[in-house]
Amino acid sequence: MVNLEAALAVKHLRRYGLCRGQVRATPSCAVVKEVVKESRLPALKVKYLLLAWLGILVASWVLYMQYASYSELCRGHVCHMVICDHYRRGIISGSSCKALCEERSLTLQRCMSTSSTHQVYSGLWKDRPVVIKCGLEEPLKGDVAPDSVLRQEITLFDKPTRGTSMDEFREMLHSFLKSNLGEQPSLTTLVGRVITLADVNKDRKVSLAEAKSVWALLQISEFLLMVALQEKEHTPKLLGFCGDLYVTERVGHSSLYRLEVPSYLQALVPKALSSSLNQWLAPAWPRRARITIGLLEFIEEVFHGAYGSFLMCDASLRHVGYNFRYDCKMADLRSVASEMAVRRFLRGRRCETNADCTFGRDCTATCDRLVKQCNTEVVQPNLAKVCVMLQDYLVSGAPQDLRIDLEKQLRTCVTLSGLASQMEVHHSLVLNNLKSLLWKTISNTQYS
Repeated sequence: MVNLEAALAVKHLRRYGLCRGQVRATPSCAVVKEVVKESRLPALKVKYLLLAWLGILVASWVLYMQYASYSELCRGHVCHMVICDHYRRGIISGSSCKALCEERSLTLQRCMSTSSTHQVYSGLWKDRPVVIKCGLEEPLKGDVAPDSVLRQEITLFDKPTRGTSMDEFREMLHSFLKSNLGEQPSLTTLVGRVITLADVNKDRKVSLAEAKSVWALLQISEFLLMVALQEKEHTPKLLGFCGDLYVTERVGHSSLYRLEVPSYLQALVPKALSSSLNQWLAPAWPRRARITIGLLEFIEEVFHGAYGSFLMCDASLRHVGYNFRYDCKMADLRSVASEMAVRRFLRGRRCETNADCTFGRDCTATCDRLVKQCNTEVVQPNLAKVCVMLQDYLVSGAPQDLRIDLEKQLRTCVTLSGLASQMEVHHSLVLNNLKSLLWKTISNTQYS
């Protein structure tokens, strides 16, 4: 009531010019103004109180989502329990088993999993930073006992069976690699490499536990690719394994961009803001050019290499990393598949549109609408996908005298399409032109 009377009084005084800034204020006007000012304070307090409650609500939601996603995705303790149980029972073997299960010198630390069935942790092995990866069949439900998980996981190690001879195991390996990589003249060499890897105690024999472990590991496409490309500099080094758990070197930066907004916050954070922050946080342009050159070299390594061709079926900035010297390292190879495996998936597959002929996220072939079956060759090559991914990363901050040529080269690269068998020369030409342009710019500088 007082507030209403004060407002009416101010309105009345202003009508007669007694309460304007340019006229000398009367005592009555000052008193009324003070009353009005005090009447506004409760409204301001309510507004700030609502903002504070809103902030607390958003923060609580973010913390809950973090906890929920962590408890769902991060189950390293289950992985450790399963692997060490199998090891103690003599079912599996490996160069990392003793460190993981007995000495405890191999420890899991920060969870980096993006899938509940594929556990990824940073860790330490005798004070050396490593990455530990382990597969689980399905999330452990609250009403499922740990014993049932152990029984479920044991089916991974059901081959080879007791009584399998060394010659039979070699033949198993050769047939498996042939079906996954195709008929390659170097398959015998790769079989020998797998046998050497399986022989953990170096007694020139492969025990049943060692054979079961390496056979389970070969079912993982990333592990198979690491073994096939172990001498290549852009592939993380394989350091050890235990059953189907394997240990690799840690890549200093596991993504080309440092800032990754969680999925549950993407609706709240504008894409333009996160993109601008990533451009600001990215390394200096010459260093980005050096990383890109390494990535292009990796594309060369997996395109018609010694063990066949491999396709990137999820070209993402999150899968490409680099070390402290800004050398490119592929942080995640799970989306890279052999051309043979992709063709096997597509062969005879029924379709209505091209989208039905997609392996992974973006390995797409054409659909033959007459017979309603997928063709077996992927249309877009690795290089075109990588150039799409690199457009913003590489053009932003590029030297002005280079920008026009760089944009032209990237446009040509992005439009690459067609069957690999018909475009090999064009593919190599575009790749070499882009690599030469970048190398010419940073050669003979501190960044080379």
